[in-house]
Amino acid sequence: MRLDLIYGEGKLSVNVPDRTRVLEMSPVPSVEHPAKAVQEALREPIESPSLAELARGRRNACVVISDITRPVPNRTILPALLDELEASGIPPEGITILIATGMHRPNEGRELESMVGKEVMDRYRIINHDCERRDDLRHVAEIEGAPIEINRHYLDADLKILTGLIEPHFYAGYSGGRKSILPGISSYETMKFMHSYAVIDHPGVRNCKLEGNIFHEYGLRVTEQVGADFILNVVINTDREVSGVFAGHYNAAHLRGCEFVAEHAVVEIERAADLVVTSGGGYPLDSNFYQISKGLTCAKDILRPGGTVIVACECREGLGSDDFCSIMRSVNAPEEFFAYYSQPENFVKDQWCAQNIYQALDHASAVYVCSKGLSAEDVERMGAVKTDDVQGLIDRLAPEMETIVASPAGPYVVGMVK
Repeated sequence: MRLDLIYGEGKLSVNVPDRTRVLEMSPVPSVEHPAKAVQEALREPIESPSLAELARGRRNACVVISDITRPVPNRTILPALLDELEASGIPPEGITILIATGMHRPNEGRELESMVGKEVMDRYRIINHDCERRDDLRHVAEIEGAPIEINRHYLDADLKILTGLIEPHFYAGYSGGRKSILPGISSYETMKFMHSYAVIDHPGVRNCKLEGNIFHEYGLRVTEQVGADFILNVVINTDREVSGVFAGHYNAAHLRGCEFVAEHAVVEIERAADLVVTSGGGYPLDSNFYQISKGLTCAKDILRPGGTVIVACECREGLGSDDFCSIMRSVNAPEEFFAYYSQPENFVKDQWCAQNIYQALDHASAVYVCSKGLSAEDVERMGAVKTDDVQGLIDRLAPEMETIVASPAGPYVVGMVK
């Protein structure tokens, strides 16, 4: 059986045994006219007045968008939203687009233009959130004793709008909605709590789970505290085309979108696998190894203890940020990571994705990484094995494996063992 693993902006084709269980998203047709669908959703939203009604009489607006690591079709959804705001009386100079970078790097220049288009880039003020720029952060309240500090450009806006993509998320259950605020535009101090070792280690914090998921519940609490007037979230299919538009109340519209995703992106399997062949989800998600924690977490959740994982990920930016590189190069085994970084006083930026990577490495007996952008030294230091021959590896390992599962789209499709 031939499979195309999503890899960078292309595909890596491999042959797997015919008995392989392939996890694929249910066919989801794209909406026929995406821009029109967005416009209709803005005018007939879910459990909310229309965007035009909400915007009328407001002096200014802040529109939060996702950063480059999320394949949000901003060039499709933003024009209709911005046109609606202007038609309702908010001038271009009164509209701020705030990029929810969380703790990621800023998006600027050609990269920013590729995200939003030149016309939007030239017409509106666009700000990259910086979680450590104290002048742009304001203390709002506390959550479990930790400070809630949010970007002031959002807090000061007359009209607060969140945009984004709803897809499976290994912490929040599903991305989108409240996640644009926490962690999107929160401070480093707030995220020290939200991404702490203890929160990430909580059994309810997992893919496609909302009830009992403290990460999701904390996000809702913060959103209720700081306010969100309207959301515009979309769902995309495997061809990265818009397949659903969900606008309106920040929670009701988001939940409707989550239900839609669950119908198409969650696949049940009978038993845990001996071998999982997966991908990092392709560009931009597999631009660095930091984001590959998502694909590895999905693989771990359907892998028997001591099983084997093969993951294909381009990682054109290498391991990731300097902080993440330092973490991954500071230890040589999962037990070393757990012992040191489980201590709150040792918390550092980006440790949460490292935590998931080491959880997967600890769960599996072997993790093989196919990546043009990673050095063998970095891969082997973390306890994985670098390979340039995925096909040869599959041919060698498959005969010894009773149960094989392949997930060509990586974290975009979530497998769940019955």
